Amino acid sequence: MTAPTKIIVLDDDPTGSQTVHSCLLLMQWDVETLRLGLRDAVPIFFILTNTRALSPQEAQRVTREVCHNLKSALTAEGIEDFLVVSRSDSTLRGHYPLETDIIAQELGDFDAHFLIPAFFEGGRFTQDSIHYLMVDGMPTPVHETEFAQDSVFGYRHSYLPDYVAEKTRHQIPAEQVTRFLLEDIRQGTQARLRQLTHNQCVVVDAESQADLDRFAQDLLTVAAEGKHFLFRSAASILTSLANLGPQPVSAEKMAQYRPNQNTGAIIVGSHVKKSSAQLAELLKLPDIVGIEINVEYLRDDCLTDETAWNTLLSDCLMTAQYNAGKTPVFYTSRQELTFPDVESRLAFGTEVSRFLMEIVRHLPTDISFLISKGGITSNDVLSTGLALRSARLLGQILPGCSLVRTDADHPRFPNLPVVLFPGNVGDAQGLVTVYQRLSQAALPA
Repeated sequence: MTAPTKIIVLDDDPTGSQTVHSCLLLMQWDVETLRLGLRDAVPIFFILTNTRALSPQEAQRVTREVCHNLKSALTAEGIEDFLVVSRSDSTLRGHYPLETDIIAQELGDFDAHFLIPAFFEGGRFTQDSIHYLMVDGMPTPVHETEFAQDSVFGYRHSYLPDYVAEKTRHQIPAEQVTRFLLEDIRQGTQARLRQLTHNQCVVVDAESQADLDRFAQDLLTVAAEGKHFLFRSAASILTSLANLGPQPVSAEKMAQYRPNQNTGAIIVGSHVKKSSAQLAELLKLPDIVGIEINVEYLRDDCLTDETAWNTLLSDCLMTAQYNAGKTPVFYTSRQELTFPDVESRLAFGTEVSRFLMEIVRHLPTDISFLISKGGITSNDVLSTGLALRSARLLGQILPGCSLVRTDADHPRFPNLPVVLFPGNVGDAQGLVTVYQRLSQAALPA
């Protein structure tokens, strides 16, 4: 399979690269930074917009700004053949169709946009246009899971044409959505792909990576003929489009990336059920010290009192220092707070993240690794806590969990391996597994 000149991914949190490796993640999107991604030898790169954490108005502004700068960068690099992916959540949360609409306005004309939410490493697949999530070993239509009840991005349908109609407020009726079923993909889709025009909405089945490999091969063949395609997808289609092969260092041997034998640190912001279950298992380990951040106290006292804010921050850091030799786990309390509206909830999430990033900035400079649990938390660790312009993705330390490393000249944390661990990925032992893989004695390179 031959990849196009570039696969450009606008990622609404920093976890969309969770099935690939060796590529650049960009935390900024000025023209010169985007040109770094376009010039990179690896055929895919990611622009971490973090729009899932933003209001619709801010998500629209950011997406438009990225696309405006991207047009300039593409022109400057002389690139005409490219694919654009609006990477989002495999459980259907995010600003759809807002982001794909803006991308089409700025970078069109697209012949089609494809919804491909399959993410096999996380147990998400699509059959007969119904999107499923494996829950306790059982395939469950995703609208029956906790994710569909999200207070910001909730929805009522797992049948993707109905989901599209719901989210577009019937501007795209369900009957106008084109369906690519498993039998279509396995028989070949080139003829149907050539017939698509006028940004047709297409929903795509996928039961295995082999399905997406076959579909990607057909799609890249047709794109090379001049068709212009846009994607709204989870991570698994990116594996097939980029076709990078195995990562350089296996997940089990990634301890060799540690710069020293000191302890690391772990930040847990996500509070979905899976994250809480993983956190509970991690806190059982004898070489772990849990440091809880009471989000209710943060909301009710610290946001209006700078002294209370600083005291809470100092207490968290002192607890870690007092327990030297153990790995600190800074985690937000697990209760779900209520807010009068979506904007207030998003604004408070920003404040929680700001507090967590203050912790990151005050960590000892000689820690040997950092694990970040949660998509928004991970984005802020990279862009704010570590203040990175870009980072090189080394691979996956657990299926769906990326490991990146800071540059050797980072002013505080040189050569620091950082794990980006999505909230809804991994089994109950997921955090324990990642921690143990990184905390073992470093292996020779």
